[in-house]
Amino acid sequence: MNDAHLHLALNHLPIILPLVGLLIMLVGLYLKSEILKRAAYFIFIGAALTAITAFNTGEAAEEIVEEIQGIEEHFIEEHEEIAETFAILVYILGGLSLIGLWANWKEKSFSKTISMVTIAFTFVVLFYAKQTGTTGGEIRHTEIRAEQVNNAVIHEEEEEHDD
Repeated sequence: MNDAHLHLALNHLPIILPLVGLLIMLVGLYLKSEILKRAAYFIFIGAALTAITAFNTGEAAEEIVEEIQGIEEHFIEEHEEIAETFAILVYILGGLSLIGLWANWKEKSFSKTISMVTIAFTFVVLFYAKQTGTTGGEIRHTEIRAEQVNNAVIHEEEEEHDD
C-alpha cells in the first residue's frame, strides 16, 4: 500500500463520521438519551482523529498523483485548500465534542446548549466535507467535474435538436 492508497483508504472517515454523529445526536436529543449524545460526541472526536491521519497522508499522496499522466495540478491545489479548511473545522468539532462530552458527563447546565451548538456546527463541517470529497474526486474522476457534466448536457441537447 503506497501513500496515495493510504490517503484514499482513510479520507472517507472524516467525511462520513460527522454525518453519522449528527444523526445519532439528533436521535439522542429526540429520545432524551444521554448515552446516544455521548456516543455522538465520541464519533465526532473520532472524525477529528481520522482527519489528522487523512490530512497528514495528503502531501505524500500528492507527490504520487502528480506523476500520473493527465492529472491537472489545479485540481490538486483546489482540493488541498478546501481540505485544509475542512480539517480545521473537524478539529474544532472534535474539541467542541470534548467539551460537550465533559458537560454531559458532569450534568452541567449548559450541556444542552453545547449539543445544539455542536449540531449547528456539524452542518458547517458537512458542507466542507462535501466540498473536500468532491474536489478530491475531481482529481481523477473527470466524469464528476462540472465542466464535463455541462459539456455532456450541451452535447446531449445538441443531439436532441439534430434528430
